[in-house]
Amino acid sequence: MIGVKPTPEAIDIAAEFGLDLVEVSPNADPPVCKVLDYGKYKYEEQKKKNEAKKKQKIVAIKEIKMRPGIDIHDYETKMKAARKFLANGDKVKVTIRFRGREMSHQDLGLKVLVKMRDEMEELTKVEQMPKSEGRMMTMVLAPK
Repeated sequence: MIGVKPTPEAIDIAAEFGLDLVEVSPNADPPVCKVLDYGKYKYEEQKKKNEAKKKQKIVAIKEIKMRPGIDIHDYETKMKAARKFLANGDKVKVTIRFRGREMSHQDLGLKVLVKMRDEMEELTKVEQMPKSEGRMMTMVLAPK
């Protein structure tokens, strides 16, 4: 801690040590500067940034497609896949596709989505409630 110094004097002090004068907080009153090796400072900042980038998790949205008249075994297979996706920290978009006369029985598709939501209640939170878009009904589940 050197204290408050005029800029030319601070530059001279930095040159005396063979280092750089780096402005750390320009908006402070008076501005805060440090005497340090600027190359080493930039290198350490880059390392911190890379370390933070490594630790962040990219959340993907995995899609599971079904039909309203899905059989029990097929449904269980899809549920197993959904649980695996959620265990990996991904979101799951469940899509029910209606074809032909199935459009008049959208309540069957809704029942499948509600059943899935109820079975996954302890593992997930519903990010998007079931909603119908044309010939498809979708719901998005996110891990708790």
